Amino acid sequence: MPLSWYFDFISPFAYLHWQKIRALHGAGVAIEPVPIVFAAVLAARGQKGPAEIPGKREFTYRHVLWQAGREGVTLRFPPAHPFNPLPSLRLCLAAGGGVEAVDAIFESIWRRGEAADSAAAIAPLARALGQDADAIDRAEVKDALRANTERALAAGVYGVPTLAVGGEMFWGNDAHDFAMAVQADPGLLDSAEMRRVSTLPVAVQPRG
Repeated sequence: MPLSWYFDFISPFAYLHWQKIRALHGAGVAIEPVPIVFAAVLAARGQKGPAEIPGKREFTYRHVLWQAGREGVTLRFPPAHPFNPLPSLRLCLAAGGGVEAVDAIFESIWRRGEAADSAAAIAPLARALGQDADAIDRAEVKDALRANTERALAAGVYGVPTLAVGGEMFWGNDAHDFAMAVQADPGLLDSAEMRRVSTLPVAVQPRG
């Protein structure tokens, strides 16, 4: 079974993680990229995105730039963030949703810092991927994106990027090594302490 990788182009951490996912693909590991709408996941989970929280927004941007520098990855923010990712997500699916399409779109947004928040903005990229300007408006493309997002929610995804390994969800660029360790040895999650922390009760927090 391929490893399923849930992502949204709006996330710079997804771009960083993509470098590792693409390397796995290059090494012969079967990868299934699954573009989803992060905003819909946040709404379903009753959460805010990091860019919606003052203080956390600035920290997140600095942190991802630091991670990129540490990992030797060129990262340039697009003109605005957060931005509307629907055009890029739909273009990805219209172009087949494979590694080549994902790579081209990530490179445009996060390596070259290009806008991708409208049909006009992504028109050159659509042409490069062999798609007409109206490809992102096709009903089947919109339906596929909704289905992907519903699938992610059903699987337990709560953030992007998330790598699914044998039914377990690993969230974030910095969780990659953990995911690979579990892929190599699923028994890592079966230790007594791993099982205990998975079932800890939630303590009632005092108010006022």
